[in-house]
Amino acid sequence: MSSPQAHDPADLLARWWSEYTKTDEDDDLLTPDKRLAVTAPFGQTWPSPVLRRRPVIDAGEVAAQYARVFTEQRPQARLGLVAASGGAHALTALGWDGPANYDNDTAKFSAVVRDWEHRFGARVVAVGLNTLHLSVAAPPVETEDALRLAAEHFAFCPDNVWQGFPPYTLTAYAERIVGMSSWDFWWD
Repeated sequence: MSSPQAHDPADLLARWWSEYTKTDEDDDLLTPDKRLAVTAPFGQTWPSPVLRRRPVIDAGEVAAQYARVFTEQRPQARLGLVAASGGAHALTALGWDGPANYDNDTAKFSAVVRDWEHRFGARVVAVGLNTLHLSVAAPPVETEDALRLAAEHFAFCPDNVWQGFPPYTLTAYAERIVGMSSWDFWWD
């Protein structure tokens, strides 16, 4: 595994986007037109990332609130402590391999989460075998920003859109994350 500092999050997201929006591959689930419809209005063109937002409430407070809700909904959840400078780095330090079916280098995902920590006040609240749960102190509140963030989420975890709730499009996903103070990711 590499180091999170060795990766530029914007480059990673753009590269993953390019990989997941290819239409020349054999896909038994989606035709090229349907694949492009999922990522409309961007298609195969990587949009610019959402600019940094200033949290209106403390990121630690939002994380604590989400942790309470998370553990109330999942009483089987257990506390884990990891010696790391922050949640993003903890993913790499503990050797988490949630997105292994997409990329075996967790440090790449840590780099993106670290970027979201800075831009949105995101905090790692929980991880599972193939899940990641973040609290968010400064979520997008405008539809346009949410759509660009949906593209980032798709590049980071395409299963959130491909296998999420119908309809399976960035636009539908963006509508769900406007103002959301938590982001949940699941890799198949």
